[in-house]
Amino acid sequence: MTTYVSPVSFTTVAQSIPPNVFADMDRKVAAAVAGGADVIDLAKGNPDAFPADFIRDVAKRAVDDPANARYSPFDGKPSFLRAAERWYRNVYDVDLDWKTQLFAVEGAVDGLAALFAVLVAPGDAVAYADPYYPSYHCMTVMGRAEEILLPSLAERGFLPDLDAVAEETWDRIKVLILNYPNNPTGAQAPREFFERAVELAHEHHFAIIQDFAYAGLGVNGQQISLLSVPGALEVAVEVCSLSKMYAMAGWRAGFVAGNDDIVSHVKQYHYQMGSMVTASIQDAGTAALESDQGCVDELASRYAVRRRIVAGGLRDAGLDVFDSEGGIYAWVHAPEGLTGERFADLLLERAAVAALPGTCFGKVGVDYVRFSLLKSEDQLREAVRRIAAVL
Repeated sequence: MTTYVSPVSFTTVAQSIPPNVFADMDRKVAAAVAGGADVIDLAKGNPDAFPADFIRDVAKRAVDDPANARYSPFDGKPSFLRAAERWYRNVYDVDLDWKTQLFAVEGAVDGLAALFAVLVAPGDAVAYADPYYPSYHCMTVMGRAEEILLPSLAERGFLPDLDAVAEETWDRIKVLILNYPNNPTGAQAPREFFERAVELAHEHHFAIIQDFAYAGLGVNGQQISLLSVPGALEVAVEVCSLSKMYAMAGWRAGFVAGNDDIVSHVKQYHYQMGSMVTASIQDAGTAALESDQGCVDELASRYAVRRRIVAGGLRDAGLDVFDSEGGIYAWVHAPEGLTGERFADLLLERAAVAALPGTCFGKVGVDYVRFSLLKSEDQLREAVRRIAAVL
């Protein structure tokens, strides 16, 4: 048999792309289902909710607007950007200029990719907490940058100790990435943490990117915006997504907000390398952002109930569960003697429950698994029952 060798030569970036941990788990789940298992998939962070009626109504009308069949403005529709400006002011008491400090993107990962492109060069140092969202690692590797992991341990509520980082290390860092509420742990950073990060950024001349994908989905109401900290607008940007707040994950919309110089460079990059959010989706996003945020509060309450079902049930079964203050996941320590990876495999094999091992999110997560809360309460109760039976 002749082996075909492609004549194509691929770039260093193409050859350095790490595996997608979510796609790998999808394949595992699909194999289990094909084998006859009735899998409850708690590995995905894919919202099971539906956008509120008023959001969908606006989207339906917007599709029939002939103007929305045309290309959108390069920066995003002014109505969408003004709505984001008002959302920041009303919800987080942050004053922004929609013309210079806001830019529409097709979800948080689109914004993060553009920010990496304009801020991170080969050899630059990029710092972020471990555990981390896998895209940070992948973008760092693909950009041939240096990865500096800041351990976030249970005894500190899964927050990194910023003051434990050496001065000379801070001097080398080009970008610090924050993500609170956090994926995968659900940890929420208090204002003092953000204030210290901004202080360090001024002192050591690095930029901060706050991945604010889980805005509004906390146990005790809205979270703190990094941009509300004095001095943050001089060094930081925040990436917001409508995916989780309004259950619009498949609609692909969000925005980059903050430092005008960084936003300006993201715009110039995106003009050449990206495309704009669908116009009708921007209209729906405008309605969502300009609402009283009751639909977000409703989702937060729903997830809080689900968190109690999963966290409480797994604690009753003898597992150590992090007492999360937000987000849509439960971060759970594997039973003694098992790694998170082995525990996740056993759960899929013996309980037909899919969870992501903590190693998908870095080194600190080696003994943990992440459970999504994005299934019905009945399914979550059944998943807990199955896990308890296996234990």
